[in-house]
Amino acid sequence: MSRIRVGLIGCGGIAAGHAQRLLNIPEAELGALCDIDPQAFDRLYKRVPGMPELPTFADYRQMLEAVPLDAVQVLTPHTLHFEQTMDSLKQGLHVLVEKPMVCTTEHAMAVIDEMHTRKKVVLVSYQRHYQGGFRFIRELLASGSMGEVQYVSALQGQDWLKNTRGTWRQEPELSGGGQMNDSGSHLLDIILWTTGLEPYTVHATCENFNAPVDINTALSVVCTNGAQLSISIVGNSAEWREDITIWTEHGVIYYRNGHMEVKMRGQKEALKPPGQPDEDNPDRNLINAILGRDTVKSRPEDALKVIQLTETAWHSSSVGAPVSMSDFLAS
Repeated sequence: MSRIRVGLIGCGGIAAGHAQRLLNIPEAELGALCDIDPQAFDRLYKRVPGMPELPTFADYRQMLEAVPLDAVQVLTPHTLHFEQTMDSLKQGLHVLVEKPMVCTTEHAMAVIDEMHTRKKVVLVSYQRHYQGGFRFIRELLASGSMGEVQYVSALQGQDWLKNTRGTWRQEPELSGGGQMNDSGSHLLDIILWTTGLEPYTVHATCENFNAPVDINTALSVVCTNGAQLSISIVGNSAEWREDITIWTEHGVIYYRNGHMEVKMRGQKEALKPPGQPDEDNPDRNLINAILGRDTVKSRPEDALKVIQLTETAWHSSSVGAPVSMSDFLAS
């Protein structure tokens, strides 16, 4: 298999970046497009100059039956991901799925089981797994040189309430939840992925501001090693901001709106990640993993951890009390 034919399920705004990256990969080939909105195809062609004329479909099942494909990218509203991913796997196709992979723990486990049964690649488009700064943090913490992680403070602020009003992102039947399940998914993922921490007790409060989904979330977590997480997801913010601080036994890691540095106890100079450009992305990783050249860097197992924490947080907010994550997931 020298060229991987990829179909896009969903041709909205996020599809342009994926399509452009696939066009830049010699071993990849776009094979077909699917969207329920016929105008989405024209918008995609305008955003991605040089894209070849492709067969288009309103029903992804028809696309899977009519066009010989090796893989698909699921780029649709969140609650549609599960069925479209499962149907594609059962058709014998590899899958890249946008975040969040699915909206329930049960669905995440089913995708992982189907992936193993079919022996196919499933990759979740958590692009931070491919960025040098976050890989630097993960490798540094895994090396043990900083000792155990003891405390994480994280803030994500966006004008999400205003900017998504009137869109599917505030419709629970399509979004599966609010900002915590949308852009907040990236924040939860990168904390869990870089640190390797396992949540144990979760206490969350959510504020909807009369919207049908969560907008602001205050999240307090105690992990199995005793580490504490304090996470603020603010969807009614006048400006965009993201801060992450990771305190360890021997130092502290600061991430401030893309700027990152590490301070070690007793050292005056800050340690900074190498200033090298990112060499990979989810689309390239998908193709290389299918060809057996690489392993998947943003795995369904990572997405499972995110939805487990998200569902537990929602439950904690609904009951107004701390919740044992293992007890909640077992119930």
